[in-house]
Amino acid sequence: MKSILLFNFLGPEMLVVFFAILLLFGGKKIPELMRGIGKGIREFNAARTSIESELKEGMKDSEHKKSE
Repeated sequence: MKSILLFNFLGPEMLVVFFAILLLFGGKKIPELMRGIGKGIREFNAARTSIESELKEGMKDSEHKKSE
């Protein structure tokens, strides 16, 4: 239950986080940072999809071999 409360940010807390990010990275670096995060998320999702499809294909192959 504590982990759920950890990510329960309200308005003032979010403003502090965004202000800290702005101070750390500067206004010009934030778009680059967001692009990098987006690219990482896309790569992660592509890898996850690839693994899921390989697992499904392997399960179909094993079911097919059992039925023979």
